[in-house]
Amino acid sequence: MEKQVTFTEMSKGTADDYAIITEHSAKFSETLADRILEHLTLLKGDTGGFPIDRYAHSLQAATRAYRDGRDEEYVVCALLHDIGDTIASANHADLAATMLQPFVSERNHWIVKHHGVFQGYYFFEHVGLDKNSRDSFKKNEHWDACAEFCEKYDQNSFDPEYESLGIEYFEPMVRRVFKKPKTSIAMAYNSD
Repeated sequence: MEKQVTFTEMSKGTADDYAIITEHSAKFSETLADRILEHLTLLKGDTGGFPIDRYAHSLQAATRAYRDGRDEEYVVCALLHDIGDTIASANHADLAATMLQPFVSERNHWIVKHHGVFQGYYFFEHVGLDKNSRDSFKKNEHWDACAEFCEKYDQNSFDPEYESLGIEYFEPMVRRVFKKPKTSIAMAYNSD
């Protein structure tokens, strides 16, 4: 049986207790990429009315970014940008961004976090919303990068004829990006 702490309130824990928790956490972190890749498969079969399902859309976005010469971190962000659709349909971009935040640059985090409203440029007018809602972020240094992401890799990645790379191509990239956080938990909570 694995070691466990005996306290029932975190405030009563000792350094030895938190050493046990840290050890468990490190082991759990080693399988993070596996859990993310498994969760991504939940997007299979759900087309949401589009010509392809969200899983194929994710592969297509990542493939387009890869073929366009984007770096590995960016490609992984393209792959995972809609991963939140299954359990956060009203704010999927926030969920994906939160998951990615400790592992990616501020720029890539911002792109994923805001891609939902930027994507609206292509359809909001058809559902009674302002297609230019993204302009409320116009002063942000990452505005152009997010607009470019949506134009080149998101809004056009619903093509059933496009030949995407398979997930096995992206798995090593996901594993490398999620191997070690770039920021601490405290830093991640204090951004935005």
